[in-house]
Amino acid sequence: MESYLIFKDLAIIVFAAKICGLLAKKLKAPQVVGEIIAGLLLGPSILGLVAQSDFLNQMAEIGVILLMFSAGLGTELKDLLKTGPMALIIAIAGVFVPLAGGYLLYSCFYGFAATGTEEFFRAVFIGVIMTATSVSITVQTLRELGHLKGKIGTLILNAAIIDDIIGIIVLTFVIGFKDPELKPEKVIINTLLFFLFSGVVGFIIYKVFKAVDKRYPHQRRIPILGLCLCFALSYLAEVWFGIADITGAYVAGLILCSLHDSEYIAEKMDINSYMLFGPIFFASIGLKTELGGFTPALIAFSAAFVLVALVTKIIGCGLVSRIFGYKGKDALKIGVGMMTRGEVALIVAQKGLAVGLLDARYFTSVILLIICSSVAVPIIMKLLYRGEPAVDKT
Repeated sequence: MESYLIFKDLAIIVFAAKICGLLAKKLKAPQVVGEIIAGLLLGPSILGLVAQSDFLNQMAEIGVILLMFSAGLGTELKDLLKTGPMALIIAIAGVFVPLAGGYLLYSCFYGFAATGTEEFFRAVFIGVIMTATSVSITVQTLRELGHLKGKIGTLILNAAIIDDIIGIIVLTFVIGFKDPELKPEKVIINTLLFFLFSGVVGFIIYKVFKAVDKRYPHQRRIPILGLCLCFALSYLAEVWFGIADITGAYVAGLILCSLHDSEYIAEKMDINSYMLFGPIFFASIGLKTELGGFTPALIAFSAAFVLVALVTKIIGCGLVSRIFGYKGKDALKIGVGMMTRGEVALIVAQKGLAVGLLDARYFTSVILLIICSSVAVPIIMKLLYRGEPAVDKT
């Protein structure tokens, strides 16, 4: 009889996640924030209606994989190539300045650990969480202001895409280095071999998918085969190469992102994600968040975490933008536009918890970062664009 209790848990989680998600949307906050709060309310810290289980953890892992696959599918490779080195260098700065800032923040609070120790990698991982950029809020703001397709808007979008790719690569290295049985050169070789394997095999797979897509356009067999590729690369990344499974899922999306029916594949993936796996993943974040450990010291750390995460994006992306000739407000627009955090930051944090690089109590800090950036960015961007005529065609 106990095996059927999971249906009760699923019903409660999906219902509560959607209700809280809609309330968050009404309050102009990302829906994922509402879904996380739903998990927090249902978990042992408050109501205790749902307990963590292996089944829910596995369902949440599938949710992570689907989210990263969709993120890869949404990448515009042609646009990335058009932006050239500018977006790449801005993205690199947008990763490594927050990475350094997060490491220094954790070390200042808890002490500087010796290189290669468990505590050292915990400090580095706090920086890894800060590297992720989610521009969904920025995109909506720029669209409302009529500047989404302008020079700065396009640069922000493309730099954010490259930013996430670099961030995932950094995550892969950090998780690999954390394993004491793996030597640094082994981690580097495994990672390079995976991307080499993905490049060669991915090109062949892309050609096969392109031929199938041409013969059977807009048919459900394409998304089904795409999902098979997603799961297969996730497995190969983790088991064959010893790197994060989400890296494999993201690369699977990149392989298929240039297909004519890539949007159709993404649309079908979103149905699964939106209805079941996404809510379970984000609610699981709330279920794992420990409010009991929210001490004054953790409150201070969370406030500093949010501040450092926001400021380092402005410093990294804004200053590099000035090197490329963007002055004053324009450089600040690029820095502020890269400040928002969302699903990728949560996925990185969840992966850190799974491999022992992050304590569950720090999920609260990540959630606060998402809320603060989602509120601050639209306000600041509107102030920076005040008085400027729209450039997008209506």
